[in-house]
Amino acid sequence: MKKLLLPIILITSLMSAQAPAGYYDGTAGLTGYTLKSKLHDIIAAKNVNWHYGDLQEYYKQTDLDVYYDHNSTNNPSGGNYILLDIYSEIPNGADVYEYNSTQLQGSGSITGEGQAWNREHMIPQSTFSTGSISNYPMYSDLFYVVPVDGWINQRRSNYPYGVAGSTIYYNFTNGSKVANDATPGLAYTGRVYEPINEFKGDVARALLYFAVRYEGKLNGFNHNAGTTPANDESQFDGTEERAFEPAYITMLKQWNALDPVSQREIDRNNIVYSIQKNRNPFIDNPGWVDLIWSETPDTTAPTAPTNLSVVQQNANFVNLSWTPSTDTDILGYKIYMNGAATPIATTKSTSISIDRLTPSTTYTFTVKSYDKGYLESPISNSATATTIASDGFAKDLMITKYIEGSSNNKAIEITNKTGHEVNLNNYNLNIQFYSGTNYYFSDSFQLEGKVANNETVVILNPNAAFTCYANSQAKFVTASTPMTYTGSQYVELAYKGFGTVDGVGLKGTTNTNSNISLYRKANVNQPAAAFTISEWESYPINYCQNLGVLSATDLMTSSKEFKIYPNPADDYISVSGEMQDVKMAQIIDLSGKIIYSEKDPFKTKKNISVQNLSAGLYFLKLDDKVHQFIKK
Repeated sequence: MKKLLLPIILITSLMSAQAPAGYYDGTAGLTGYTLKSKLHDIIAAKNVNWHYGDLQEYYKQTDLDVYYDHNSTNNPSGGNYILLDIYSEIPNGADVYEYNSTQLQGSGSITGEGQAWNREHMIPQSTFSTGSISNYPMYSDLFYVVPVDGWINQRRSNYPYGVAGSTIYYNFTNGSKVANDATPGLAYTGRVYEPINEFKGDVARALLYFAVRYEGKLNGFNHNAGTTPANDESQFDGTEERAFEPAYITMLKQWNALDPVSQREIDRNNIVYSIQKNRNPFIDNPGWVDLIWSETPDTTAPTAPTNLSVVQQNANFVNLSWTPSTDTDILGYKIYMNGAATPIATTKSTSISIDRLTPSTTYTFTVKSYDKGYLESPISNSATATTIASDGFAKDLMITKYIEGSSNNKAIEITNKTGHEVNLNNYNLNIQFYSGTNYYFSDSFQLEGKVANNETVVILNPNAAFTCYANSQAKFVTASTPMTYTGSQYVELAYKGFGTVDGVGLKGTTNTNSNISLYRKANVNQPAAAFTISEWESYPINYCQNLGVLSATDLMTSSKEFKIYPNPADDYISVSGEMQDVKMAQIIDLSGKIIYSEKDPFKTKKNISVQNLSAGLYFLKLDDKVHQFIKK
């Protein structure tokens, strides 16, 4: 029985708190990994990612101990912020020690329990770090980065949570312990940290949140930290869907049932939502745990995909397509290149763009399907493509706008002119600092999701206060270290860690890009590993016109496969060509502003009304194809 000392009125009001209306739209009727992927899309969209250093202040909201000992004495207005530490809290008695929010201390100088607290990554940083570089947004996600006793945090180390065996290495004051692993079914033979029963559900729901929130990145994490399952501390299994080893999933499901959602978790979920703008779905609906991890795969390998073919080949990318496997339990497809044993990409679709290729080079591709049991099909037929020598597309993503304004007015715009959709999960934003003796790269921000051809994405500091751009418009809102640049640092867009794609400033020197807005010139169509100021237009501080919008010149670089008429137009413009598959029509003025949009514009008609437009020059954008027209 949980000991709750909150006043009855407060309990009643908080217990009724729910996710905002519509937050989980689209989940009804979904089960298994399909539900997991849908929840990922929901909780990964429009997050606000804060700096690791901001967490100490936010813990005054998210982790106050008002549930056990301190409902009347924990008085934030009086400066008395006692934190709830799930590693040392004694639910049914007086705590041996407690922490004020100011008692944060680095691990190195802590020699015993009760001296100071740390920020604990319930999924260890080593899982998602790149060497000594910590990667955002994982680094500072409040849902699983929590304040705990520093000594226990050190003793827990990178060990997984688990069921403690008979060999106890550390017994802590609230009954939690570090011991040999006795989790049923695990091949792991190392140490585990077992929390007390009061918080096992809290731990399970935090770990499962991580598996959902960072789907799409899990395979790129350090999930095989050990050489064999016996010493692999992470318990991630390298899959995006299941995420954890099956025996570990079983344990987390048991913990979720053993320790139901508490009032503390409900309150914390609501408060974190107000800070990060996303939620832990397993606190809102703990039944989703069993609904997602309920797949019962068969033991039969799926059939091979067929009819693999190259449908487009350009200088730096090719488009592949294939006929799906006939099985009904297919999770996705793995694409292989030039006979390599490791896939170069995976997809849930039956088509894909393979990019970052070399011009005038021949490549051979094959595909395998994999099912819910992670059994793989035989290999498909092979398809060979030779990239052309050159084309009009960019070879990679580009930084097209850089704003270093007053205070926290910092924004970076990235544009896709590659001719195909790009998966952002392998891209990150890096920043370089000077230590007094040498230059070094600091913490990184990892991008995620996808960006369509001729689309821009904006990365914005959450404390920005631009007059011409709202935080809600940005795809990424982050106070991570790269978005704290002052203009003296080199900032780069990179691929898979430190493979430079494009950058602002020069490496290994102090730059002079403070109090300035830099816009890439319209005639620059390729990223550059070496920054050249002649490729940029300079504007005054805080200038942000058309941030996140392609310029008219950018739009005209699109290929033209449709014909529009009449031109000039009076009341309507008609379109000829293969327009039945057009998903979106937009009319854009010369400033790049979208003034009209329509989904599936040619389902029942072949024209678009321009009666309400003023006379002038406009652009009609049909998906990624753009035409200029004049309104009389």
